[in-house]
Amino acid sequence: MAPSAFAKIALAVKVGVWDLGCTLANQVLPLRKVGSVTPEGHPGAGGKWPEYVAPKEGDSRCSCPALNAMANHGILPHDGKNISFEEMGQKIRTTYNFSPSFCFFVPSYAANMLDKTYGKDTFDLAELDLHNGIEHDASLIREDVYFEPDQSKPHVQFIKELLAEATGKDENGKAILTIEDLSRYSSKRRADARAKNPEFTLEKIHKTFGSTNASTLLTAFGGRVEDLETILLEERLPEGWESRVLEAYGLTVITFNLKTINAVEKGIDEEKYLADKKKAEGAAAAVTNEGEAISIAK
Repeated sequence: MAPSAFAKIALAVKVGVWDLGCTLANQVLPLRKVGSVTPEGHPGAGGKWPEYVAPKEGDSRCSCPALNAMANHGILPHDGKNISFEEMGQKIRTTYNFSPSFCFFVPSYAANMLDKTYGKDTFDLAELDLHNGIEHDASLIREDVYFEPDQSKPHVQFIKELLAEATGKDENGKAILTIEDLSRYSSKRRADARAKNPEFTLEKIHKTFGSTNASTLLTAFGGRVEDLETILLEERLPEGWESRVLEAYGLTVITFNLKTINAVEKGIDEEKYLADKKKAEGAAAAVTNEGEAISIAK
């Protein structure tokens, strides 16, 4: 049964206060030490992840590579089925170091979306791909559902294009994605999907979900292309990897929005992308015409 309007407001206030407390605590508590982000006794402690086993026929997967990777490593049930909402939140917290408030809010939202009860019901990963629930058109790493109903399938072309956008460098000179890179590729995906998909939709809330998913690549994964190739293409956690979120209480909803999500969304400009594309096509056509003219002259 879907919660009443009052229950929704009460839940939002509860999560908001909780999240603010976690955010403030993060300002005064020491950061987690690199190499010890994942708590002892949990999968991934010390960078040692359970064995990766690719999904087999009949296993349930979804459009989220972070959740799929957890199932592929057995952190969530490997078949991706009969997962409790509470279990999902707990495992996200220890694997990716998101705050307890965030790890309650997201599964709670998913339960409401699926018309299920947070504390009683279970779900399969594939159920999370209810179109225009959390899953949406113009994903950075999936084809629109109009073209590919099975949203568990990574779209290799998009992933390679996305990672090729990286303009940043880490301290070792390795490629990393930046906020500007994500905004630029999001502009491309939205404009292209809008032009090609006859059933394209992207409401404001789904724009936010899109920028949230993109921002996870910068927060938990640090934007590091080398790691993201493995995570996005294989949906596997690299050996020795740990979350790049070091805050004691993890990444909160407030910090996530203020530092990353809002900046990614603000930088998305479909009109600029289309204008730049038209300009590039015009320049390419001019070069072609010039080459043909020279050939004729000869």
